[in-house]
Amino acid sequence: MSEPVLSITDLSVSLPAGADRAQAVSGVSLTVAANEIVCLVGESGSGKSMIAHTILGLLPPGVAVAGGAVRLCGRDVAAATEAELRAIRGRDAAMIFQEPLSALNPLKRVGEQIAEAIRVQAPATPRAAVAARVGALIEAVGLPDPARIRDSFPFALSGGQRQRVMIAIAMANNPALLVADEPTTALDVTTQAQILALIRRLQGERRMGVLLITHDFGVVAEVADRVVVMRDGRVVEQGSAEAVLTAPRDPYTRALVAAVPHAGRRPARAAPAARSPLLEIEALSKTFTLRQGWFRPSRQVVAADALSLTLSAGETVAVVGESGSGKSTLGQMILRLAEPDSGRITFGGQDLLALRGEALRAARRRIQIVFQDPFAALNPRQRVGDAIARGPMAYGAPKDRAMAEARALLDRVGLKAGAADRFPHEFSGGQRQRICIARALALKPRILVADEAVSALDVSVQARVLDLLAELRAEYNLAMLFITHDLRIAARIADRVAVMQRGRIVEAGPAETLFATPAHAYTRGLIAAIPGRRLFGGLGDAPVPEALTA
Repeated sequence: MSEPVLSITDLSVSLPAGADRAQAVSGVSLTVAANEIVCLVGESGSGKSMIAHTILGLLPPGVAVAGGAVRLCGRDVAAATEAELRAIRGRDAAMIFQEPLSALNPLKRVGEQIAEAIRVQAPATPRAAVAARVGALIEAVGLPDPARIRDSFPFALSGGQRQRVMIAIAMANNPALLVADEPTTALDVTTQAQILALIRRLQGERRMGVLLITHDFGVVAEVADRVVVMRDGRVVEQGSAEAVLTAPRDPYTRALVAAVPHAGRRPARAAPAARSPLLEIEALSKTFTLRQGWFRPSRQVVAADALSLTLSAGETVAVVGESGSGKSTLGQMILRLAEPDSGRITFGGQDLLALRGEALRAARRRIQIVFQDPFAALNPRQRVGDAIARGPMAYGAPKDRAMAEARALLDRVGLKAGAADRFPHEFSGGQRQRICIARALALKPRILVADEAVSALDVSVQARVLDLLAELRAEYNLAMLFITHDLRIAARIADRVAVMQRGRIVEAGPAETLFATPAHAYTRGLIAAIPGRRLFGGLGDAPVPEALTA
């Protein structure tokens, strides 16, 4: 057999003194062959991304290869000089990063950035040939209107379009190995399906080796030929995708597979008793005007078009849909963070839109929100206990009592009371999200709005946070509006589901009915696009519509 494109043998990567452990990666061995997709799986902190950075020679200061070899196309990159690494990057191996908006230069047009990747490896290429190559790459990754995309800045594109641009840059020099680091995390299911299909198509056409880093076993089920599972810097299991997913040997792998949410694994609970709605939304509408520069006309975007929805105490309603469907705008209007153009919101018998001043402030105490990014939602200079206690203190609670309740809430969400004296950066993503939940509960709300609260978390952490929310709902008789693009999560946690498309609710009903027999074509398309749905079950077996994989 020919030599693998990538061969990692007994790799160890050391961390600076004072880190949580001495080595980020310890004794790891794996291979990737040409025309093969290997998925590297594990929770945050398992060492997956550190391996990717080692392959490209992108280790941060203070982190170094302590032992072993990394052979890429026959060359040991762990021992390569910086000049040699510059020649390797983009040609022998290229990388797709998790967050394309951070990876792309915000001050350069998309076409210039793709062209730069070509000129770095082939500086003598004529300008006309580079321009033609840029156009061909934009078309190859399925971006619409190549001329417009080429002249656009990254901020003007959607998340899925930016990720396609990153793939075009990675493909610019026909690399032998593509390293994709969480390329679909936080994308909605249809965009995720398109990106995975694109990577799979390009890999087949160019016979590349692909090392795809992910924490989502649904993604693994869709694309992987082989799977390598990591925990705490070590490989705990590896084998064919079928063997690892259907008959995992290691307890850690079994736990990760079991944590994948789906409709067939809904926690047992009694349906909420019939009662008057706590929140009523009637014909709510909101249109944004987007200004596109001096020489382009403004554009109208309808975020909410005559939305109507109810929510009762103790009930969880999931609002699902693609990015841009208006889900988050709905949540913001309920909290009066965005003012609707028309319609009515009734909360506890009060017209929420008519409230002003102190009356609005009092109502807001009973409606709290948990945002998607817990790190951005917390003040990095404020201790966790102060962040939780600040809300009750603003409504007149004595500091001593507010701090005591903050420590009790931290204990309730699974953190030690001593966490109150630490800062947000000292916690993992899942722990920070638990802190945000504790902060929201500190004001004893009647409604909790969770806006993509678990979408970027590892599946195991995600499962624990979802279980926590279900427990809190029962304990506090909370009504929850759960906004998500992940239908697997909605299927697990919701009593009722509302499906949004372009500002409209196109279908709504009990979760079991909607997922078993979806009536609207858009809902069926969303369900069909869920990665790994056939393996993990509970969400139908319809084929992915051709439009979603184009």
